[in-house]
Amino acid sequence: MIRKQAGFTLIESLFVLSVFLLIASITAFLLKPQYTILERQHFISQLQADLLFAQAYALSHHLEVIVHILPEQNRYIIHEKQSERFLIEREIPDLITIREESMMLYFYFLADGNINRFGSFAIYAGKERYKFTFLIGKGRFYVAKE
Repeated sequence: MIRKQAGFTLIESLFVLSVFLLIASITAFLLKPQYTILERQHFISQLQADLLFAQAYALSHHLEVIVHILPEQNRYIIHEKQSERFLIEREIPDLITIREESMMLYFYFLADGNINRFGSFAIYAGKERYKFTFLIGKGRFYVAKE
């Protein structure tokens, strides 16, 4: 008895697979701009959280905590003043540029949570500019997108 078997031929299967790969590759190219936007937003929020952590660490341990941003090395570090043990060391993505404005990129939080200097520095991410401003007084700061 010869039965008629239902199924797909090799050509049909290869055609469907090639169409699927074409659609998947187009989707990957369309998601690249979204990735850079998310990377930029993640870096800004991570830096903001790290600065708040440095201030809280200085308050809770009654120590001075140094924040040193090294744009030429694409990284920033946060450590206690008395020891060289890093509390945080993070890489700066290639699409991010940090520049001094009225504040140097080396500052520290005092044991009472205040900052040793005030001013601002700028972060450039593509065509966007973010300004970190540190106020006189209690070590407060804010981030503004310009």
